[in-house]
Amino acid sequence: MLISVGEPHESTDTFRFRPVTSKSTYEKFFLRLQPICESSCLCHGMKKLTLFAILIFSIGSLAQAQTAAVQSAGQELLQSQEAEVTKLTTTTEQVRQLYSEGLIARVEVEKAENQLATAKAGVEETRAQIAATEKLVAEQKKAAQLAKIKPLVKTTSMALNRTPAVMRFTSGNFSLANLSTVQQFFSKTFGRALPTSTIGQSATHNRMGWDHRHAVDVGLHPDSIEGRALINFLQSSGIPFLAFRGAIPGVSTGPHIHIGQPSHRIS
Repeated sequence: MLISVGEPHESTDTFRFRPVTSKSTYEKFFLRLQPICESSCLCHGMKKLTLFAILIFSIGSLAQAQTAAVQSAGQELLQSQEAEVTKLTTTTEQVRQLYSEGLIARVEVEKAENQLATAKAGVEETRAQIAATEKLVAEQKKAAQLAKIKPLVKTTSMALNRTPAVMRFTSGNFSLANLSTVQQFFSKTFGRALPTSTIGQSATHNRMGWDHRHAVDVGLHPDSIEGRALINFLQSSGIPFLAFRGAIPGVSTGPHIHIGQPSHRIS
């Protein structure tokens, strides 16, 4: 699979893009991420892009040890940003004191406060991206475990009518082991993690009596921009799905996209 990764320009914050066509090339790129993350002089925009690259290209592409290293790099970036916030907080307090004594102009206080606010926003953004990365890692582990479970031999098709409330596409195949392909498409397209609500079986499916062990539910309305894009990707990739536009008693609790073959009744 071809992956494009950014390469910092020598004198600017722009990135040059090149394709990654082998695991060894990707590993070289990964090794370059750590010193970039550790750089305290890195601008906020570059830090954001660096962590975003970690989120998009790491999950489903690295071995367990490498994934742990990627997460560690993200934490190091966060620590660096938090240290900068602490430094700017002290500086801002000193500037305010100087202003109260009439030694500097108000504009200097505003400048210091703006820098502090920007640094704090960067910390919150990094925390959110780290949380998204950790969520993807957890989902990958769960999907890998559930993929080892053999499906039921006895199958009973889920009783659904073909109505405007449901879009049904049952051609092709899907395994939880391939969930990373869908996650990577969504993350690369929309810049956030795939909003999965259920991977495999859940208490809700147990209560409703459906075997959902080999499927994934995504909390997107099929008519939304993201929902339509996901549906198009699934169809073009030959991945079966059911797209529910609303609740159906005993079948669906609300709008969502079910990835995988239709569930079967628990016998």
